Formats: sequence, structure tokens, C-alpha cells
Amino acid sequence: MATPSPRPKRRFRQPSVIPGFGLTLGYTLTVLSLVVLLPLAALVVRASGLGISGIWDVATDPRVASALRVSFGVSLLAALTASFFGSIVAWVLTRYDFPGRRIIDAVVDLPFALPTAVAGIALASLYAPNGLVGEQLAKVGIEAAYTPVGIFIAMVFIGLPFAVRTVQPLISEIDKEVEEASAILGSTRLGTLTKVVLPPLIPAVLTGFALAFARGVGEYGSIIFIAGNLPYVSEIAPLLIVIKLSEFDYAGACAIATIMLAISFTVLLAINLIQAWSRRRFGYV
Repeated sequence: MATPSPRPKRRFRQPSVIPGFGLTLGYTLTVLSLVVLLPLAALVVRASGLGISGIWDVATDPRVASALRVSFGVSLLAALTASFFGSIVAWVLTRYDFPGRRIIDAVVDLPFALPTAVAGIALASLYAPNGLVGEQLAKVGIEAAYTPVGIFIAMVFIGLPFAVRTVQPLISEIDKEVEEASAILGSTRLGTLTKVVLPPLIPAVLTGFALAFARGVGEYGSIIFIAGNLPYVSEIAPLLIVIKLSEFDYAGACAIATIMLAISFTVLLAINLIQAWSRRRFGYV
């Protein structure tokens, strides 16, 4: 006589303080739709009044194309710079104890707290040709303010906190004993850095890069004071949208915003895919 197979044990969902899945999912979708999806959809619908050919004409306009190149090109360079130096700052603040560390740690968050106009005025006065730093740069032939260099400085300024704060928690979780074990097994300092320390930090570095890039692309207040806003030279796309609105060209402004939305979404999607790949590649889920 065959022995009956044991009945599988029923798995009961663990109780949670938060309400059920259906309620929370509905709330999430509702808030996301009202705050994010509907405004973006309205933007795209308003721009679609121009048609595909009209949006293409806006995108290929020399002034618009130049502003988009400045915004996205400088944002990319600024995000890379902020990610590199932000990782170093996060490492120093996490791994070393020195006088004034808490003050420096608080200073990192200042770009979050400062109004963008205040940051722009401060950067412009500092890097202007007669400013404290700009005067010294002018002596070696470097013009910072009122050039794309000034835009780069402003974007690094606002992007650095994202790079620091996303990497800092993961650095604190890396056990020093793992690094010591790597050294005991004969690995060099460079080998320990590249094979032990950096792999778990890559997803966080990419997250900080994406946040810094997104903030730089959409930044307005801290840039217009130091950029100079010269068409075809240092004019950013957000400023061009404001100019279109002041001229009552709402369709043109929405078209530029839609183009920026499409490019930003594509870039951020690619970064997220790379981030997901790095998590699988290095075994950090």
C-alpha cells in the first residue's frame, strides 16, 4: 500500500503594521499618478499639438540643440566629477576620525538647504573675474564665470551631496576585517581596493551619479547667475524654456521640456540597467 505523501504546510503571510497590499498599492499608484504621471502626461499632450514634425523642428533648431548639448553634456561631466570626488569625501568622513569631521559632514548638506538663487549668487561672486577665486584663475588664463566652466562648477556644487550620501552608508557597512584578510592573503593595496572595496560600492556610486546628473539637467537657479546665458555658448535648456514662456510660446516650451524628458528618461533607464547588471555581476542584490 502506497504511503500518502505529506500535505504541504500552508504558508501564512506575516502580519504587518502597514495596511494590506491592495490598499497600499492603490495609494501608491494614486499618489504617483497625481504627483508625477499626470503632470508629465499633460506636458506631452500639450507638446503633441505641434505634431512629430513640429517637435522635430524644435529639437533641430540650432539654438535649442546648442542649449540641450550644454545642459546634458555639462551635466554628464559634472556628475562624473561629483561621483569621483564624492566617493573620496564619503570614504574620508566614514573611515577617519579627525577634528572638525562633524562640521565637514554637515557642510556637505549645505547645497540641499541653500536656495538655488543664493547658491548661484555666491558662486558668481566667487568665480567672477574680480572674485576671490576667479581673479586667480584669470591670471592663468581660465575664465570660470559666464562660461560653460561656470555651469560645470555650479552642477558639481549641487551634485556632490548626492554622490556623498548615497555611498556613505555602504562604506560604513564594509567590514575592515575583510580588507585585513585580503592583505594577509597577499593582496596589494590596489588589489584590495579594486577587488574588495569597490565592487559593493558600484551600485551606490551609480545611484549617486544618476541623481547628480538628473539634478544638473534640471537645475536653473544656481546656474543662470554664473552661466552668462549666452546663446550658442552658455545657454542652458531650462533657461530657454523660461524664455519661451515669457514669449507666450507655450507649445515651444512644452516641446523643449518633452525633449528633455525623453532624453533624461533614456539616460536614467540606461543607468538603472547598468546598476542592476552590476548588482548581479558582483552578487549584491
